[in-house]
Amino acid sequence: MLALARFINRLNGLFITGIDVGTNLDDMVIMREESPYIVTLPESWGGPGDSSQATAYGIVQGMRACLNELYGSPDLGDRTVVVQGVGAVGGHAVQYLVEAGAMVTVADIDEERATMVAERYHTRMVSPREIDCLDVDIYSPCAMGTVLNDITIPELRCKIVCGSANNQLGEARHGDMLQERDILYTPDYIVNAGGLLSGLDSLNPGGFNRQRMMEKVARLYDAMLRVIAISKEQCIPTHRAADVLAEGRIAAVGQAKRLRTTADKL
Repeated sequence: MLALARFINRLNGLFITGIDVGTNLDDMVIMREESPYIVTLPESWGGPGDSSQATAYGIVQGMRACLNELYGSPDLGDRTVVVQGVGAVGGHAVQYLVEAGAMVTVADIDEERATMVAERYHTRMVSPREIDCLDVDIYSPCAMGTVLNDITIPELRCKIVCGSANNQLGEARHGDMLQERDILYTPDYIVNAGGLLSGLDSLNPGGFNRQRMMEKVARLYDAMLRVIAISKEQCIPTHRAADVLAEGRIAAVGQAKRLRTTADKL
C-alpha cells in the first residue's frame, strides 16, 4: 500500500483516489502517509469516513432522473426496484429506496447478508439466478462488473438499469444492445460518483463539510438528465453520451488552465 501511494504521489495530483472494493479506511490511512492524494479518510483524519452512503445516495438520484425521463416524475413511491448485491453501497441504497416508498427486491450471493437486509427493511429476497428476469421498473446492479452482457441483456424485463457496480457493460456494444431494447441505462461512472465526491470535498480549504458534500451528490440527478439530453440530441446510447459529457468537461478544464497560464505570463 505504501509503494502504491508513493507512485500516486509522483503524479502530482493528476490521479486522486480513495476506498473501493477490497480496501478499507485503515488502508487509506496507511497510504495517506505517503501521499495527500488519498481522499477517503476516517472522520478523525478530516475525511468523510464511510463513503458508501454517499455513493448510494447518488445512485438513487440517477434512478430519479431516469424515472422523470420515462414517467414525467422522479417519485420512487410504488416503483419496483431489484438491487443486486446488498453490501455497503447496496445496503444503503435499499434503505433510501424503502424510505422513498419503493417496492424493493434484494439478491446477493451471500445469502445470510441478503436475508439480514431483507428482514431489516422488510423487502422481498430472491436468488441471484432470478435477478435478470424480474419484471421491475429498475434493475440496480451493486455488486461486481460485466453483469450486462450477451446472456443477461436478452433476459432483462426492466425499464431502467441504474446501479453502483463499476464496468457494468461487458463490452461497449452492450450499451447499444440496451438502447435497442429501450432500456434506459445510467452509465456507472456518472451515478456512482458520490463516493468520490465525498472524498474530494475534504480537499476544500475549510476541510470536509457533510452538508455541502451531500448537496454536490444530489446534483448527480442533473448530471444524469444532461446525459439523457445528449443521448437524445445526438441519437447515441447513454454510455456514449456520458463520454461526450466527460470529454467536454475535461476539454473545458484544460482550456481554463491554458488561459490561466497565459494570463500569468502576461
